[in-house]
Amino acid sequence: MTLLETIVIAFWAMLPAYVPNNAAVLAGGGRPIDGGRTWDGKRVLGDGKTWRGTAAGITAGLALAGILTLFAGDVSNALGFEVPEFAPLAALGLAAGAMLGDILASFLKRRSGRERGAMFPGLDQLDFVVVSLPLTALLATDWFRTVFTWEVILVVVVVTPILHVATNMIAYKLGLKNEPW
Repeated sequence: MTLLETIVIAFWAMLPAYVPNNAAVLAGGGRPIDGGRTWDGKRVLGDGKTWRGTAAGITAGLALAGILTLFAGDVSNALGFEVPEFAPLAALGLAAGAMLGDILASFLKRRSGRERGAMFPGLDQLDFVVVSLPLTALLATDWFRTVFTWEVILVVVVVTPILHVATNMIAYKLGLKNEPW
């Protein structure tokens, strides 16, 4: 597999995990998951993690995986190499894992005394990867082993922070986020 093929496959395979947090921002609001509860005087998660945003994020990731699967054959033919179709449990692992990773990152931010929107380098860029990949490996082991080679995982870990910062800056410029990270 060439480097370009590896990059394309990594990006394609991660799209159902990349999209949920953005969809959650667009559809967010409503009742916080933590219900306003505190732990040691600090919010458990904060107002930014809502049931509606989480459901919208997972739904967006699942829908995108379905759409990508529909077009995988045509895209593969056009590119001259195969991009993966998404097994249902793989799609669920990627989408739900991304949202769970973001929720766990909020929990860690609150425990470390960071307020909503505060920067937490490394965690902010890779939280959803660190949870979505193992969850996907657990739910769809054969699919995961076929798609996520070590080379693909390496590309994901290197490219994801760059994509994350770029999309957050765009969302900030569009007024969808209060901070550019």
